[in-house]
Order: sequence, then structure tokens, then C-alpha cells
Amino acid sequence: MSKISNYFKNKSILITGGTGSFGEYLLGKLLTFKPKKIIVFSRDELKQFNLKNKLRIYSERLEFRIGDVRSMNSLLAASRGVDIIYHAAAMKQVPISEENPIEAVYTNINGAYNLKEVAIRNRIPKVVAISTDKAVRSVNVMGMTKAIQERILLSNHELTETIFVCVRFGNVVGSRGSVVPLFKEKLEKKEPIPITDPNMTRFLITLEDAMDLIFTATMEGKGREIFVKKMPVCNISDLAQVLIEENTHDKNYPIETVGLRQGEQLYETLVSEEELRRAKESQKYFIIYPYGISGLPQVRSKIKEYRTDLISKRMSKKEIKELLKESGYL
Repeated sequence: MSKISNYFKNKSILITGGTGSFGEYLLGKLLTFKPKKIIVFSRDELKQFNLKNKLRIYSERLEFRIGDVRSMNSLLAASRGVDIIYHAAAMKQVPISEENPIEAVYTNINGAYNLKEVAIRNRIPKVVAISTDKAVRSVNVMGMTKAIQERILLSNHELTETIFVCVRFGNVVGSRGSVVPLFKEKLEKKEPIPITDPNMTRFLITLEDAMDLIFTATMEGKGREIFVKKMPVCNISDLAQVLIEENTHDKNYPIETVGLRQGEQLYETLVSEEELRRAKESQKYFIIYPYGISGLPQVRSKIKEYRTDLISKRMSKKEIKELLKESGYL
């Protein structure tokens, strides 16, 4: 923590999507390191108003900017004099992106292009972008646009000194729109829990572990890498059962199998077979390097891809319970 604090000392930071659930949590963590200034950039004026009031004791170090990543001009103005940009703004909901594909393109793809141009023009030292497992083996609009976002930000840019890196997550427990808040809401309303398929598996990560990955990428990223944290794999039906047992104690609480939604997958992938050939593996992480980097030891994984259905170890109900307690959901 001391090392991280020293890194952020006297730094000015911009967070796009800073009023989203993930952006707000990142903001709270960054405030503990006492940087020089943090700029919260988003298009939701009500969320900005509420967050500004909530964090008024930090008003000297906070600046709120209404803006949209779709607008290069608003990004250009907000990022002047900034040392680090955390790019968390995105259309993240799979069904909504399927229904509004061009809107996902405007935000996730055009927004990434605008961000890159602005970072280069303003000579921002470092940009850390938040990506998703859905960018790998993409079968939905959200994943496709996030995959292109990665390519835009990490494409060859030798003429700039700006360092661009990405981080990839599975499902962040507790983030807005994720499965745990959905199940909790259904339980509170005494409605059946909707399960896509009893065999569906997902990577789960706590917000705290997501922050660990972000700060690792921030301090260690040299440019054009994708940082991936190894995550536990959860069977979604087990997750539902734990929430039911802990909240209702009703062993017969109704669970409905609703089938795959448009663009949904039964399993998720964090590192593809092709990416494993240009990645380094440690006990906690994979670091995926760009093409053309020589001397990388090939990952000697027992699986051909780092994906949920190929990982034999699944979280027990006890482990799921502990993770939910850690995240404040039990």
C-alpha cells in the first residue's frame, strides 16, 4: 500500500465513467492514496450531483466534469494536465447492446478512438482501460465492441510516449447490473430466481481484487499489455442456491430455467488459445503481450484456453458464501 501511495503522490487522475458503480469504487480507493486531483467524468448529472454531495469532504481534491466519451472535445478539455486516465466508461449490458448495437459502437469503439487521440494530443503519460472477458471469443455486440476497443487502444503507437494498457475482468461481484444484485432483488420481491442454464459457469472477482489488478497494471504496464487476474470459477446455480439459503432458509424456493438470452454464453473466456502463446503466467496473473515480442516463454497450461468450462475446480458453496460476505452481500 505504501508503494501504491507513493506512486499516486502529486498525480492528477481522470476517471471516465466515474459515476458508475465500478468507477465510484475506483474513485474511493484512489482517494485513500491522496493524489493531487481526481476528475470524475461522466454524462449523468444526477449521479454527479449525488456523488459530489457524498464526497464533499474531499472537495479540494475532486473535480466533476459532465461529458461523454463520444465527444472528443469534452475529453480533450477534461484531460488537460492529467497524469493517468482510467477508462471505465462503456455500454456494458449484453441485452441492451444487442438491442442497440450502433449505440454500443458509438460508446465502446468511437469512445476508445477519441480517448486515444486525446491522450496522445495532451501527452498523457498513462491510460488504463477496463475490458471484459466478453471481448474474448466474442458472440455478442458488447463483447465485439470491447474487443475492438482493446485493439484500438493497444494498436501500434510508437510515435507517442503515452503508455496504454488494458485489464480484463470476469463478473465483478456487486457491480451495477451484475447477477448478484439481480438475484438479491428477486429474493426481496419473493420472485423466482431466473437461471439461464444449470450448467452455466462464470468467473467471479471481488471489487477489491479488481482494484489489485488495476493498480498492478498501472505500476507495471510498459505499454500494449493486457493484464488478467486469475479468478475462481462459479456455477451460477450454486451461487443462486447460496443466496437463497442465506436469505430465505427455504430449500424449495423456486428457480426458473429461462434459457439463453440473445448474445449470452454458457461459459466465459479470459485468455484465448492464441493469446496464451504470447502471454506470461504467474501465480496470480496472466500478462498478454502484443504480437512481435520475442523471448516470451510459452505458457505451459494444462488447458488450451483460460475459460470457465475448461477449469475443473469450481467454487464450493462455502467458498461462494465467503466471497459474498467479503463483498458485503451476506
